[in-house]
Amino acid sequence: MITNKFCVKPGTKVDLTKFKTSYSGNFKSKSGSKDLLKENIKRMSELQNKLYAQDKYSLLLIFQAMDAAGKDGMIKHVMSGLNPQGTQVFSFKQPSTEELDHDYLWRINKALPERGRIGIFNRSHYEEVLIVRVHDLVKSQKIPAKFITDKIWETRFQQINNFEKRIYENGMIILKFFLHISKDEQKKRFLSRINDPSKNWKFSSSDLKEREYWHNYQECYSEALSATSKKDAPWYIIPSDKKWFSRVLVSEIIVSELEKLKLQYPKISDEQLQKLKLAKEYLTNKEH
Repeated sequence: MITNKFCVKPGTKVDLTKFKTSYSGNFKSKSGSKDLLKENIKRMSELQNKLYAQDKYSLLLIFQAMDAAGKDGMIKHVMSGLNPQGTQVFSFKQPSTEELDHDYLWRINKALPERGRIGIFNRSHYEEVLIVRVHDLVKSQKIPAKFITDKIWETRFQQINNFEKRIYENGMIILKFFLHISKDEQKKRFLSRINDPSKNWKFSSSDLKEREYWHNYQECYSEALSATSKKDAPWYIIPSDKKWFSRVLVSEIIVSELEKLKLQYPKISDEQLQKLKLAKEYLTNKEH
C-alpha cells in the first residue's frame, strides 16, 4: 500500500473538506484487508522486540480525531500484537489542577516513552490548539495576560514544533494520525451507541454539544495539521468512515516507518561469545 499519499507534506495548506473520509483504496471489503492487517501486526511485534533490545530509539504514536472516529478501537486492534511490557498508553483528558499549574507540555513530557518502548497517545498536546481554541479556554489557564495575544495559536504551533524537534533529535520517532470521519458517519456511530445497550456507556450528552462545533473543529484541525506536519514529525490524514481500512492503513504506516530504522539485535563481543560458550558447556554437563 502506498502510504505517502496520506502524509501531510510540510508547508502544505490543509483543507479537510477536500479529503475523502470513505476512501478505501483497492480494498473492496473488510475481508480483503484482513490478511494484510494480520501480517502487519505480526511484523510490528517482531520490530518491537528489536526496538526494545537495541534500546536506542523510542516510538510515539499520536491519535487525534473527532468523537466516535475510532481511536480506542484503533489502539485495541492495531496494537493487539505488541508486548505490553514495552508499550504504554496515555489518554489525555481535561487537565487537573496540578497540570494547570504547569505549562501545557508538562504532562506530555511526563508521559513520553523511554528508549526501546512504544508510547501511544489517545489525544495529546494538540488538544491545546483544538478544544482549548474552539471553546476559548486559554483564559482559564492561569497564563499571564500579556502572553494571551492574537498570535497565541501561531506561538503554540511553534512551541509544539520545537518540542517535537527536540524529542526527535534525541531518538524518538513521532507518527501523528488524524482519524478523519464525516459528520454523517459520526451520526451513525452515535445512534449505534444509543441503540445498543452494550455501547450505551460510550455515549455522553457532551458528545452532542461538541458536534455543534463541527465546522469550528474542522477549521482548527486544518490549521494545526498545516502548521505542525514536519519531516521528522509528520501528520497522516486517515480516511476513517470504514474502520477496517483505517486500521490496516495505520498498521502499514507504522511498519513502514519502523523498517526504515533498520533495527537490529545488539551484537555481542568476542569476550561475551566466549562466556556464552562456557555457560553452554556448564549447562550441558550432566553433573549440572
